[in-house]
Amino acid sequence: MDDKHNRNNNEPEPGVVAPVLDPGMLDPIESVEIDASNNPEPRAHPGEVIPRAGRDDTLRTGRLAGLSLNAAIITLAWPVLCESLLNSLIGLVDAVIAARISQAAGDAVGGAAYLLWFVGLIVMAIGVGATALISRCVGAGKGAVARAAMGQAILLAIVGGLGIAVVMWFVAPWMAGLMSMDGAAKGDFVTYMRAMCLGMPASTVLFACLACARGAGDTLRPLFTMITVNVVNGAAAWLLAIHFNLGVLGIGLGTSIAQIVGAATILWFHYRGASGVALTRRWLRPHRVTAYRLLRLGLPSFAETFGMWVVNFATVLMVGWMGHAAMLASAPANGDSGGYTGAHLLAIRLEAFSFLPGFSMGIAAGALCGQYLGAGLPHMARRAAVRCMLVAMGIMGTGGLALIALGGPITRALSDQPAHLQLVPDLLLISGFIQVPFAMAIVMRSSMQGAGDVKAVMKLTWISQWGLRLPLAYAISGVDIPLPEWLLGGAVIQNPFPFDLGLPGLWIGLCVEIVIRACLYGWRFKSGQWLKARV
Repeated sequence: MDDKHNRNNNEPEPGVVAPVLDPGMLDPIESVEIDASNNPEPRAHPGEVIPRAGRDDTLRTGRLAGLSLNAAIITLAWPVLCESLLNSLIGLVDAVIAARISQAAGDAVGGAAYLLWFVGLIVMAIGVGATALISRCVGAGKGAVARAAMGQAILLAIVGGLGIAVVMWFVAPWMAGLMSMDGAAKGDFVTYMRAMCLGMPASTVLFACLACARGAGDTLRPLFTMITVNVVNGAAAWLLAIHFNLGVLGIGLGTSIAQIVGAATILWFHYRGASGVALTRRWLRPHRVTAYRLLRLGLPSFAETFGMWVVNFATVLMVGWMGHAAMLASAPANGDSGGYTGAHLLAIRLEAFSFLPGFSMGIAAGALCGQYLGAGLPHMARRAAVRCMLVAMGIMGTGGLALIALGGPITRALSDQPAHLQLVPDLLLISGFIQVPFAMAIVMRSSMQGAGDVKAVMKLTWISQWGLRLPLAYAISGVDIPLPEWLLGGAVIQNPFPFDLGLPGLWIGLCVEIVIRACLYGWRFKSGQWLKARV
C-alpha cells in the first residue's frame, strides 16, 4: 500500500477507534485504538491475527519482502557502504583543507572531531533505538508503530541537537585547553567548533533520519542524501576557507551548511513516504509510550558509546600531552601542539576507509536481524549476521593489507605536514594487522544491537574499554601526565611502565584491545541469548 495514501486516509483522529483498513500495516493481533489523551497507546484485540512471514525463510513485509538472504544483504549493504564512505569523506575533506592552511589548523580540526563524536553519541543512541524498533515493526508488519517511532526519533534528535549545540558553544575554549592546545591551534579550535554548532541540530536530525530509513530497509535514500551532503560540503568548505580566506571558520560553516541541506533532503524523502515508512505531522508531537520505547533501547547504547567516548577522549589527551612535550623539547616558541593530534586523527580517518565497509555490513546485519526477528525467523537473523561478518572480514582484511603496504604514499597524497609524514604511516601499519578481528567485533556488535540486546553489549564494551583499552594505551605509550597549576603546582606524573613507545605504542594498546573485544562479543554471540532480546 502507498504509505502516503495510508497516512492521509488511515490515521485516526484522537478519540476514534481506527477500522482495520490495512491489516498488514498494523500490529500483529492489534488494531490501533486511540484514546483522547496526548499519549495514545495501541491496544490489542484478541483473536485478530495478522499473517507473519512463512517458513520459506523470506520476509513478507517491507522493502525486503520476498528477497533471498544474499539479495537482502546486497540490497542493504552496498548503498550503506557508499554512504559510510561519503560520511567519512566529510571529515577527511575538512582535515585535508585544514592541513593545507597550517599545522595548527590541522590539529584544531582533528581535535574537534572527538567533540563532534560526542554529538554523534546522542544521534547514535536515538538511531540504535529507531533502527531496532522500526526494523522489528517492519518485519512484523506493524506500520503504525514504525511511523510513530520515526516521528519520535526525529523529535528527540531536534531536542538533543539544540541542547548539545548550546553546551558545545560555551565549553569549546575549556576543551581546547584540556587537550593541551596553545596559540593558533586553540583559537582555530574554538572558531571551528562554534561554526559547527550552527549546524548541529540539523546534523542530529539528518543522522536520526538515516537510521530510520535503514530500519525500514531503505538504504538508497540515505545514499542520495549523503551524496548531496558531500557535494555541498566540499564546495562550500573550499570556497569559504580558501577562496574567501576564512580559514577554519569557512571549513566549519561549509560543513554546517551541508548538514542543513542534508537534513532537509532526507526529511523530504520521509515525508513523501519514499523510504517505506512515512513521516506524519501527527507523530512529531510528543508521544510518551513510543518515546519511552526508543529511550529504553537507546539509553544503554548511549551509556555504552559515552563510555567509549570518554576512554577515547582520554587517549586524545594522551596524544596532546605527547605533542605538547615534543613541542617544548624541540621548538617551544612556535606556539603549535607538535602535530601529534592532527597525525592521530588523520590516521584514524585513513584507517576508516578500511573499517567503514565493516560498519556498512554491521548496519545491514542489524537491520536484517531486527526484521527477521520481527518476522519470527531467529535462525535467519543469526545466518544474516554470520554472512555479513564473513563479507566484512574479507573486505577489511584486504583493506588492512593496503594500510600495511601503502601507508606512506597515502599519507603523502593528503598532507605535507612533517609530523604527519613521520607518524601516520607507522600508525596505519599497526592498524592494518587487526582489521579482520575488528570486522568481527563491528558486525557482532551491530547485529546484537539490531536485535535489541543493547544492555549486554553495553556491559561487554565497558569491560573492554575501561579494563583494557585505556590501561594498555597508557602503559605502552609511556606518556607522562602533566597536572594543572592549581594541582600540586603543575607537577608531572611519570609513567611507571618501561615501554615508552610514544604514539605508535598507544596505537598498539588500542589495537590489542580491539582483538580482545572481538572475543568478548563472540562469546555473547555464540550463546544465542541476543536472539531473545525484547524491544
